[in-house]
Amino acid sequence: MSEYQLYTLPNGIRIAHKQVSNTKIVHCGIMLDIGSRDEKPHQAGLAHFWEHMAFKGTKKRKAYHIINSLEAVGGELNAYTTKEKICFYASILDHHFEKAIDLLTDITFNSVFPEKQLEVERGVILEEMAMYLDSPEDAIQDEFDAVVFPNHQLGVNILGTTESVKGFSREDFQTFIDENLDTEKIIVSVVGNLDFKKVVKVAEKFLSEIPVKRTTRVRTSPTEYFAKDEVIEKNNNQAHVAIGRPSFELNHPSRLPFFALVNLLGGPGMNSRFNLSLREKHGLVYQIEAGYTSYYDTGMFAIFFGTDPQNLNKSLKLIDKELFNLKNKSLGQIQLKTLKEQLKGQLAMSEESKQGYMLMMAKSLLDLDKVEPITKIFDDIDKITNPVLLDLANEMFDEKQLSKLIFK
Repeated sequence: MSEYQLYTLPNGIRIAHKQVSNTKIVHCGIMLDIGSRDEKPHQAGLAHFWEHMAFKGTKKRKAYHIINSLEAVGGELNAYTTKEKICFYASILDHHFEKAIDLLTDITFNSVFPEKQLEVERGVILEEMAMYLDSPEDAIQDEFDAVVFPNHQLGVNILGTTESVKGFSREDFQTFIDENLDTEKIIVSVVGNLDFKKVVKVAEKFLSEIPVKRTTRVRTSPTEYFAKDEVIEKNNNQAHVAIGRPSFELNHPSRLPFFALVNLLGGPGMNSRFNLSLREKHGLVYQIEAGYTSYYDTGMFAIFFGTDPQNLNKSLKLIDKELFNLKNKSLGQIQLKTLKEQLKGQLAMSEESKQGYMLMMAKSLLDLDKVEPITKIFDDIDKITNPVLLDLANEMFDEKQLSKLIFK
């Protein structure tokens, strides 16, 4: 893929475009630097609820027209909410690009939150919450957030609570938007075989009239963390386990080497150390994963797995063994080279997804004010050394700093 191009509208909204050939599909989205961590305690779940309500009516479209607008011409419309972002996005044949930007702009900035639809969607979200609670592998991830980030919005479920969701009114949505919307923290991201001038022209047509909006919002950083072990009786067929701790923020120099280390432990490859030990060798789990999520001012390292309760202690000992080995034994040169090549391959394959690249480009510009070329990332991967990995393992896998949550 060629390098991206960037244009800033007078209101501060930025247009990022990456032109690719050999495709008739354009992927486009509007990403806002607003997420569930920006909610006040009484607003828990409001960002996610807003994402749902954006599809339920605007000043010029009913819910049916929003749903049908792109679907009728073979396109797809979607959205998601994270701890720090809300994104509305679409994929469509490139000659319908203007239709997509028109719709995305409308649902992002002109939602009216109709009362009747509000009540219907409230029920939908309560069912979504019930579905997650009935899925222990999902529920434990949400509850573990609260263990790692106690008394902070990063530790609160994105869906909110039953009480908060039941209490939201139309005015709550508008208040939240007014408190957090900043046009300088919005990216319109486009990937497709379109000329940049056309992309800018269409964006100007629909987005230039969005009024300038600034916010004085300041994100408070989590300060409290004390490692703790907690067991909750759930009477499930499996014991579900979460192990982890806070880790590095987005701009930390250790972010990439730590990501490589976590990838070695429990990344998507079947050859991860956890998978080889607990699944392939001992047959104790169906799936085990280790992940690292970085935020604006902190991060989270976590291990998740489920196993027969009778195999719980054995599984925990095998995990301790793998962590001990990384803290006490450097990788061989062949192992280090393999780790680097595997990570490069995974990153290159993820970049092959044009929709994934569109979303990554928007997030990277909001978080880092740049999109690193993959060649630069490869160079940084090549610079990772064994001493760095060994130091990181001893710092981040210190058993005294690891929390544990178990559903039994």
